[in-house]
Amino acid sequence: MELEFFDTPQPFLDAAGDLLAADPVLGSVIASVTARTARELADGIDSWAEVGAPFQRWWVVVRGDRGDVVSAAMRTAPFKPYPSFSLPMSDEAARALAAALHARGEHLGGANGALPGAEVLARTTADLGGGELVVDKTTRLWECTEVAAPPAPEGRLRRATEDDAELVLAWFTDFHAEADEQAGREPDPDSGEHNTLDSILVRIREGVEWLWELPDGTVAHLSGSGLPTYGVVRIGPVYTPREHRGRGIASYVVGELTRRGLEAGHRMCLFTDQANPTSNKIYAALGYQPVVDMAEHLVSPPPRP
Repeated sequence: MELEFFDTPQPFLDAAGDLLAADPVLGSVIASVTARTARELADGIDSWAEVGAPFQRWWVVVRGDRGDVVSAAMRTAPFKPYPSFSLPMSDEAARALAAALHARGEHLGGANGALPGAEVLARTTADLGGGELVVDKTTRLWECTEVAAPPAPEGRLRRATEDDAELVLAWFTDFHAEADEQAGREPDPDSGEHNTLDSILVRIREGVEWLWELPDGTVAHLSGSGLPTYGVVRIGPVYTPREHRGRGIASYVVGELTRRGLEAGHRMCLFTDQANPTSNKIYAALGYQPVVDMAEHLVSPPPRP
């Protein structure tokens, strides 16, 4: 077993491509994030330069005894505690990755991804550095192969435009805060994905953000539907402000975007927070089936000497 690190996305994709293509739903997060980073760099954009993290972002592949790539992980999240994200990996590989990061003086403040490898990575990190491990959130990856979309509510589905950018940014922020509330967690403004107006504009220009507009022109809902990577499209975020809930808008929009994706020949997936029974019930009713359970772990910094 061997770890091979990369500090740029394309060489990693060249190395991990067969693994990601073999199970593209499971690898959708790593594949889509890495492909987006590669597109940015090709356009002369390096958003990581503005993050201010105390380390350089990285990707890693785990090679088996015959040299074949058997797992992968990345640390590219541009928000504290800059968690890693890993595909299923053996306990041996997870412990080796934790040891490699510890040896180079890099504290891994969070480890997200497939279980049990992500937990072993986080626990070993805590053991090596003297930090404390906390399971912050449990998530579930779902895939839909046949959708049962409900009837359309009043209104229309349209792509977000640049004029909608400030609203989309505000709703991205509200989505994360309210997701914590709905799951019974204390909202933490410093955790979770962080976006800027520039990053939202990139997503809007890619055509991946969708809005539901009521007959009077009021915008009542936001759903994302990413660009396909290895033939897989991931839905999210899905957000309806409180005053517009209960009309079936979210169910219809997710169902409709899923239908369009399937008809285009894509595989469709999304993540849910296991602590939110409402969203899990909605997506199951649409035809989504569980693929794998994941978790987000936090590792406190080691005590200062």
